[in-house]
Amino acid sequence: MKLPLTLLLLTSTLHVCAQDVGALTAETKKTVLPVVPKVVNAMQEAVAEKGVAGAIPVCKDQAPRLIKEVRDSTGWSIRRVSLKARNPERGTPDIWEVRTLADFNIRAAAGEKPEVLERSEIVSENGKPVFRYMKALPVADVCLKCHGPAESLDASLKAKLLESYPHDQATGYAKGQIRGALTVIRPL
Repeated sequence: MKLPLTLLLLTSTLHVCAQDVGALTAETKKTVLPVVPKVVNAMQEAVAEKGVAGAIPVCKDQAPRLIKEVRDSTGWSIRRVSLKARNPERGTPDIWEVRTLADFNIRAAAGEKPEVLERSEIVSENGKPVFRYMKALPVADVCLKCHGPAESLDASLKAKLLESYPHDQATGYAKGQIRGALTVIRPL
């Protein structure tokens, strides 16, 4: 049986795209994900040395600086986003990211481990193909100190958070929940 030429071309294109997505995902993870343990380690060290309130600059300043270094070296858009952003100017997700975060939450509720949740695909943005990747960032013990239930945060910490993040929505989490995600957009 002979397949029509358009079907052959479509099948070939889909196969190439699938291979491209796999290669792009592997390269993106290798390049971007090492920033996550750097941030977690810096946060743990800051909490141990300066206390919880003294560690706020790690998330506010040091994490974005580490991400910016990768962004500058690659030319990719890289940021942290959340459905409950601490800093809405930098952390509010776009539609693709909202859908992905919602999907991560559904998958986690169905029993998938949050630390393995990710999504990657080639999409069209402004008429041009781009590669999108997101990796869920689950709440760890160190995160609970500032992102746990609001009633469990002491008054001085709440005041410092309000000073640093006047539009903060990022409390009320429990260990293992998805706090947000690291998101990447790569032009193709």
